[in-house]
Formats: sequence, structure tokens, C-alpha cells
Amino acid sequence: MLGVLVTTENSPETTPRHYDVIIIGTGSGNSIPAPAYDNVRIALVEEGRFGGTCLNVGCIPTKMFVLAADAARNIREASRLGVHGTFDSVDLKQIQDRVFAQRVDQIADGGEAYRRGDETPNIDVYDRHATFVGPRTIRTGIGEETVDITADNIIIAAGSRPHVPGLIAQSGVDYYTNENIMRVDKLPREMIVVGGGYIASEFAHVFASFGTKVHMLVRSDVMLRGSDAAISERFHEVAARDIDIRMNTSITELSQEGQIVTATLDDGTELAADALLVATGRIPNGDRMDLAAGGVEMHDDGRIKVDQYGRTSAEGVWALGDVSSPYQLKHIANHEAKVVFHNVLNPSDLREFDHRYIPSAVFSHPQIGQVGMTEDEARAWAAENGTDITVKVQNYGDVAYGWALEDRDGFAKLIADRATGRLLGAHFIGEQAATLVQQCIQMMSFEMDVREVVTGQHWIHPALPELIENAILGLEFDN
Repeated sequence: MLGVLVTTENSPETTPRHYDVIIIGTGSGNSIPAPAYDNVRIALVEEGRFGGTCLNVGCIPTKMFVLAADAARNIREASRLGVHGTFDSVDLKQIQDRVFAQRVDQIADGGEAYRRGDETPNIDVYDRHATFVGPRTIRTGIGEETVDITADNIIIAAGSRPHVPGLIAQSGVDYYTNENIMRVDKLPREMIVVGGGYIASEFAHVFASFGTKVHMLVRSDVMLRGSDAAISERFHEVAARDIDIRMNTSITELSQEGQIVTATLDDGTELAADALLVATGRIPNGDRMDLAAGGVEMHDDGRIKVDQYGRTSAEGVWALGDVSSPYQLKHIANHEAKVVFHNVLNPSDLREFDHRYIPSAVFSHPQIGQVGMTEDEARAWAAENGTDITVKVQNYGDVAYGWALEDRDGFAKLIADRATGRLLGAHFIGEQAATLVQQCIQMMSFEMDVREVVTGQHWIHPALPELIENAILGLEFDN
């Protein structure tokens, strides 16, 4: 035993085991900077698999599935390049083995074994759910035993979970979320995807490319709501060539017979499919932790309230990642983890979160990479600040590598301040969009004048970054 307080009905009161730091969650919460924390007594609490959403059911496995989907699509579309081949089938079991058995599951199991092993003797692992039972006091467990532990500092990195609308959750029909759809027993012949965001779009691309007939039900009148309007419009146009997309559509009734789920839509029509995927966003997990008992306040949307340093309303309690951040992105959670881990050990030298330029990507077809303001946001900002913006849309098909790709859909859209040359937003849709946008993130983060960027370096010809070069050259400035 670890000497913790074991709570049973007949156990005498003893003092809970005290730690320097309790960390709840092993996604970004497990990225402990080892040298700085070598002499810190840590309790690591994880009720699920080590690695969190990203490793187990999110970023990493989904992008490995997307890679397979892209390969299938490339075979079908190779004829435009004069290459003729036949797409035969998808070996779902082989894909799953490659993703999970050979990669993800080994990493998750290895990460847990490492934290439980002799290499990190300053860390104790608890494998039960964590709730607050008082200020800086956590009730959790080891195996079947319930224990209470305390700490000088508690870091909440408990992540998020899939949002499932009440009608679906209460219908009694079988449904999938991102947490189990990749481990489905066989490839669905027909699938209903509920949602119009990045999770829905990525899985719709994967299964449509694998040969499943996919129906997307989008409640609103726009897909990828947070993207620039031109990006959303083009994405919808291209995706609709392979996917049955129904906008302004909701489910009013669900039923199931055998493996077939039937959805009645608000226009009275019915859809039947052998898989129903719910991809309507994610919910922060703070509401499952009895935060009030620890003095930790939440926003109305369920996120834990934190300041610019990651501190919650309770002394000595910090939060990071999906449980508190408005940006449910792994790279932002990693950044916040670095800041919080520093601040816990350096209370007289606090660092702030850097949320100025939040990049994101959608690994669907077509791919999207984006950072900064949309055009609508930039025009509103310019009006408020008495300045003006310049916008350039550069088509893939107008640069040499775009010609080689035979690309007729992709484009880059750059938005800059006419007076200063500062980039305000960058939006890409097409091949390698998630990679191309990184150069623009750098320009924005280091406050570069794009007029100097475009003339002060060589641009490889005929590589895709010429898309950025030409877009910058097409911007119009005051001087």
C-alpha cells in the first residue's frame, strides 16, 4: 500500500497521503518535464487509458485512418494523371492492427508501465475516477480501494468527452462516437454522420473513401462554422461530390431493427444505415469532478475558469487543456501544460498562456489549414481600429505544383493590414494545407512584415510554398 487514506465503512480515520503535486489526466497532463520534477512527489490520476484523447481516440489514430483513406482516394483519382489502377477493397482489420495493436495500444500501455515503474520513483499512479472532497483534496482509488489524497498543488488536465444529443442518447439505438468508431467490427455499408464540424468531416471522408455510403446531417446552414466563409463554402462544394450532405437538418425520431438504424428527419424523410456516428462536439469533463467541493468555479459552458497563468478560483489548483481551454486542440493543451508545469514550480516567475494565434487543421478531403482572423473578423477589427485590410485569394491551379496536381479546387487566402504589412489571417484548402499554414503561423507569431518575408528569402520552385509567395505578392499595401 501507498500509505494513503483508504475509505471503507469500518476503517478508522487516518491522514490522507500528501503530495507536492496531484495531476489528474494523462494526456498533456502526463508531459511532465522530468528534470524539473525529479524531486517532486507526484500523484498521477488516470481512470482510462494513458495518453488521453489524442493518442487513443483522437489526433493520432484518426490521422492514420485518414492516410489510408487518402491512399484509397488517390487510386481512384490517379487517372487524371494518366495512371490507371483499380481500387479493390479496404482491409479494415489490417488498418486497425497497424493503428492500434502495432502503435497506439503499445504506446498507451508502455506509458502507463513507465509511470508505474522504477524509472519514476517519485510518481504514484491512481487508476480510479477523481473527485474533489475538499480544498486540494481528491478522492480516487487504486484498484478496488477508494483513497483520499491531498497536495500543495493540483493540476486538472481531465480532458473532454463526446457530446451526444439527448434524443440520440435516450433513443435506445446503437450509435458510435469518435471513441469507438475506429474499432468497428466491419466496414459499414451505409453510415449516418450527425455533425458538421471537423470530427464529422474527417470521419465522413475516411468512410466515404473506404467505400461506405455516407450521409451527413448538419443542423445549421454552414459546415466548419469556425472557418473563413470562403473555406467553408468550398469545402462543402467539394465534399458534397462524394458525401450526401444535408444542411439545416435534424433527427426527430430514431428506431432500430437488427443492425439497421432508421432516422426520421425533420422534413419527414427517412434514412436507414448500419452505422450511426455522433460527431457533434465534445464536453469538458469538469462537471464530473464535484469541483465546487474544491472551490473550483466553472463557466456556463462547462469549462473550468482559469486566468492567464492557468490558475483556477481555488488556491493551488490549476487547469489546462480541454477541461478549461476554449481551444480543444492538442497543440494548445501541450502549450498550456508547459506554462502550468513551469508556474507550479516557479510562483514568483509566472508565465502567461499565448493564445494570440491559434492554428488548426481539418484532415478531410479537401484538407484545411488555418490561423488568425477570418475575413469577416478582420474587417470588423479594421473598422474598430481605424485601419484597413488587404485580401488575396491564390488558387493552387495558378502555381506550378498546382498545375502538376491538376488542382481546380484548392486555394490560399491571406489577410493582412494594409498599413503595417502584418498578416492577420491565413486560410488554406487543398493539398498539404495543414503543412503550408505553418509558415504563416511563424510570420504572425514573430510579427513579421510580409513584404520583407516575400523578398527576403528564396522560394523553392516549383514547390507548393510558391502559393504563399504569390499570395503575398498579390496583397496591396499603402506604401
